[in-house]
Amino acid sequence: MPKMPKLPAPPVPGPLQAPPPRPGEGNGTVRPHEHAANAGITVVDWVDERTSLSGAARWMMFRKVPKGTNWFYTLGSATMFAFLSQAVTGVFLAMFYRPDVSGGAYESIRYVTNDVFLGAFVRGMHKWGASVMVVLVFLHMGRTFFFGAYKYPRELNWVIGVALLILTMVMSFTGYLLPFDERAYWATIVGVNINGTGPLIGPYLSDFLRAGPEFGATTLSRFYAIHMLLVPGLIAALLGAHLYLVAKLGTTAPPWLKAKKDPELRKTEA
Repeated sequence: MPKMPKLPAPPVPGPLQAPPPRPGEGNGTVRPHEHAANAGITVVDWVDERTSLSGAARWMMFRKVPKGTNWFYTLGSATMFAFLSQAVTGVFLAMFYRPDVSGGAYESIRYVTNDVFLGAFVRGMHKWGASVMVVLVFLHMGRTFFFGAYKYPRELNWVIGVALLILTMVMSFTGYLLPFDERAYWATIVGVNINGTGPLIGPYLSDFLRAGPEFGATTLSRFYAIHMLLVPGLIAALLGAHLYLVAKLGTTAPPWLKAKKDPELRKTEA
């Protein structure tokens, strides 16, 4: 019985075909990892053609950097990385946390620490990461002040930075109560009472934090909502505005370089 002729394979669509090799590169065979790289490039090109994100990325990443830039200028990026670490670890902790004053909050934290896989590690990153973020924010603000980076035309960015500093402190304060043990409970009472001594808005601020005239079941829920929803949203929005202004206005040169240039400018003006 004669064999049936083998049908030819259907043609491969153009976008899925591998590009021809460059002169002097191999014999035309494409390896599997090259297929994967080409597929990734195709997907990125497809997304960029419809969103034009590459232009915004180039505008953000490729900008002029003043001469004399050093490691002090990385404090802002380190603070942003600390915030992202807090956000990621906080999401994982929120999957197990229960804001229940009758023992559920403390038991959920104990369960994460003792029973969940890598729970103690994630909680430790979140706990100590909060202190690291506070220290980095103060160092970044100090660098900005002593380098004179708050002056024209960067005054608005300085105001946003001060707001981010305050929100970071609020984040640390509201997160301290969430384990709801004896130390967290009494330390939060002291902190809220101190806020209540402020002029004009102090008593109203204390009532807002307590969710009433006294500490109760809703106080923990109020702190949890502020810590998980309100403050992170504000920080993310202000951080986006902060990065936009940094990319738009650029960074300032170190003050010792400006001092060296001043005598030269006086000679040229004379």
